[in-house]
Amino acid sequence: MAGLKPGAPTPQSITVHGQSRVLEVGFSDGATFRIPFELMRIYSPSAEVQGHGPGQEVLQTGKRDVELAGLAPVGNYAVQPTFSDGHDTGIYSWDLLYELGANQADLWAQYERRLAEAGVDRDAPMIDKGGSSCSSH
Repeated sequence: MAGLKPGAPTPQSITVHGQSRVLEVGFSDGATFRIPFELMRIYSPSAEVQGHGPGQEVLQTGKRDVELAGLAPVGNYAVQPTFSDGHDTGIYSWDLLYELGANQADLWAQYERRLAEAGVDRDAPMIDKGGSSCSSH
């Protein structure tokens, strides 16, 4: 399971900065990342965002102002945030948080490329597809 790689850095501190909308995570290797809530939300590991297989990812939009309404620990390997838009099904392993923090520039570039390819604005409201086959929302 992600977050349990032997020798992988683990969080030493996690601070929610509500006003600036970032999650600050300090890791055991000395790295500290300020991960925007929006980045966490658009790259949620949940089936709702990632789909149930390759090519089924759902492009997230309208998440610039999303806030973190809650953050619950999941064992000793992850956290499960509740976002202000109601999304609460993503479990963020330590490895995923480290990846989001370390690769922010590349992840933002990928996101902007996907938006451009879809012809959608970052702040556009999410389109309700209706009839979603994913019943685990």
